[in-house]
Amino acid sequence: MTDVIVVVNSGSSSLKFALFPAGTHTSEPLVEGKVTGIGRQPNLTATVEGEAAAVTEPLKNIPADATHEWLITQLLERLHSRYVAFTPVAAGHRVVHGGREFTGPVVVDEVIREKLERLVTLAPLHQPHNLAAIDAIATVAPGMPQIACFDTSFHRTQPRLARLFALPRELTDEGIIRYGFHGLSYEYIAAALPEQLGILADGRVIVAHLGNGASMCAMQGRQSVATSMGFTALHGLMMGCRCGSLDAGVVLHLLQNRGMSTAQVQHMLYRESGLLGVSGISNNMQVLQECADPKTREAIDLFCYRAACELGSLVTALEGLDAIVFTAGIGENSAEVRRRICERLAWLGVELDQTANDADETVISAADSKVDVLVVPTNEEAVIAKATRAMIAAPFVEGGAS
Repeated sequence: MTDVIVVVNSGSSSLKFALFPAGTHTSEPLVEGKVTGIGRQPNLTATVEGEAAAVTEPLKNIPADATHEWLITQLLERLHSRYVAFTPVAAGHRVVHGGREFTGPVVVDEVIREKLERLVTLAPLHQPHNLAAIDAIATVAPGMPQIACFDTSFHRTQPRLARLFALPRELTDEGIIRYGFHGLSYEYIAAALPEQLGILADGRVIVAHLGNGASMCAMQGRQSVATSMGFTALHGLMMGCRCGSLDAGVVLHLLQNRGMSTAQVQHMLYRESGLLGVSGISNNMQVLQECADPKTREAIDLFCYRAACELGSLVTALEGLDAIVFTAGIGENSAEVRRRICERLAWLGVELDQTANDADETVISAADSKVDVLVVPTNEEAVIAKATRAMIAAPFVEGGAS
């Protein structure tokens, strides 16, 4: 039996997982994968250490109302019987919102769990499912340490001005500020930058985490200086189903003049907008790129335009730019999106090597580009595993609470 750390990133219709050996500091999991199609027909996709190809299989006899607890129980049993014999000693979770209180990983107990519940309204697409996975493992393995790792923590290094909205001061004092998200991804990239950029790693770097959820982070000294997301994960870049930055007057108009309820507006902004809303077809960039419908082209055009504009704003926060790093599903896999964003940044001296970009190589900037441009795969699960090892190895101090 191998002692493992179970890493879980739980969403509404999918559940990503990885099993890392507990006694070593490797960033390579024994098994990793995801369960997709939750609520319909769940499928398990798993990749075992050392194997090149993933194996996908249906999870049969799943009740339509299967809970996260039920699915996690089935998942752990399936992994144990089919892939690797293991004993879980701790679980690490991605939790999207840590609010003002949580500045780093924390061991979850009843008090912490209650505090995290209060943040659900700030991340309604993510937080409930993050917490459901914590509750599920608490039922399956009561007493086993569980560590919450927050997407907001990485951005706590930002200067005060980067975190403020121009709202009445009492609202700021109550915590209505810019938090930023995708911090686990940015933490991984920040740690990888010295190997990729050498001395420029501590310079002025903008990381573009482009996926179904998308944001950018301006880093200096490998710390967050500014980011595109704000109070919630709805803000900033156009995303798969989310609108990104929006004139608040639009929301008032929908409520006051269109007769929409707050629930209807929330559903539209989080689930019916972005690439899906503009194209009317899909939130999947690959699907849109393969479609000839002019509405899909406009959706891609808008995605790239908004990304380039946001990156230009972050250059101002950094007062210059040394490197751009693309990561996450779209950033790592869409040469077209990278090219179209960078074409709008020629004024900064950004120039791509088209052959390298089309091949998804690590360095995709031309030799004479004034700004280095890279593609670096992210690994949020490795960051969570590292934090979980550290937390269970040390005497418990009230972890990320400040």
